Amino acid sequence: MDTQSTIARYVRTYSVGDLPGASYIQLPYGNTRPAGSLANNPTDTGIGDLTLVTALWPYANKQTRTYFAVGGYLIAPTGGYSSQRAFNVSENRYRMDLQIGFQAPITDRIDGMIAVDTMWFGGNGQCGVACPPSGSTLATTSLNQKPLTNTQLGPIYRINDIFTVGASYIYAAGGATSINNVYQNNVVNTQRFLLSGQAHTALGRFSLQYGRDMEIKNGFIQTRVLAVRFMTYF
Repeated sequence: MDTQSTIARYVRTYSVGDLPGASYIQLPYGNTRPAGSLANNPTDTGIGDLTLVTALWPYANKQTRTYFAVGGYLIAPTGGYSSQRAFNVSENRYRMDLQIGFQAPITDRIDGMIAVDTMWFGGNGQCGVACPPSGSTLATTSLNQKPLTNTQLGPIYRINDIFTVGASYIYAAGGATSINNVYQNNVVNTQRFLLSGQAHTALGRFSLQYGRDMEIKNGFIQTRVLAVRFMTYF
């Protein structure tokens, strides 16, 4: 299954007392195209789910390159969705996430980063054909999911004032689902890696990321992720 998306994001930075903060709103537009053994399923193209994020830094010291941050995410089901499609650009449910992160120097040019977040899921009361075991077409098929926790850590290497590279190991656990209150015994246990690079230029910040799953216990395996981003300031 191939998924492509273009994401528009507006970020605002500010201070809350002496604490630096940032909020952003983002909206994706993309498509999901099943392939291979899934090719008989219809594709979906359109606007995805709206994301609202606010983060605060209870501790931020630029001189020592030491940061501690707390962020909250709300993802609203604003995208197109059909219970008659197995794959949609929207999940047709609210999601909330709380994340904490810490970054500190290891050497003059290398920082270490660790972040932990947990996502909570609202129910999808129209799961339909996306819900096993037999691809039910009933619009009343309901999907519920337990919280999913992600832990990521890795080094960040500052080559110079322009270029930065990093690597992350990510471990995801939890997220078992129930369909019509029947437990599916499908706890997520996934390990993945992510490589990234950034360039801070006069035009703005360019970033490139590549990653993939290394090991999974349940669900689809992510064979590759490629993300290109550009952010400009005004």
